[in-house]
Amino acid sequence: MFMCRVVGSVVSLAKHPAYEGYKLLIVRRTDPEGKLISGTMVAVDAVDAGVGDWVLVTAGGGSAEDVLGFTELVPIREVVSGVIDRVNTGSK
Repeated sequence: MFMCRVVGSVVSLAKHPAYEGYKLLIVRRTDPEGKLISGTMVAVDAVDAGVGDWVLVTAGGGSAEDVLGFTELVPIREVVSGVIDRVNTGSK
């Protein structure tokens, strides 16, 4: 799982049937304080997130099947599975 910031979206008229009905979001990994730390990836949105939202992204290992409820393997690697309200790290 990764913490990410939604930085954009992807519009695609021709796509795999598994993407039907889902938004495709451009996300960028962050550290626990929300600072952007690495490159971008495209994730399927399972929670109705939007640009600027701080989100939890589940990746690989059957994430799409588990989070989205698919019963067979689909070509989805990253899924936005939650919107982050805050992170408590124990530091001041």
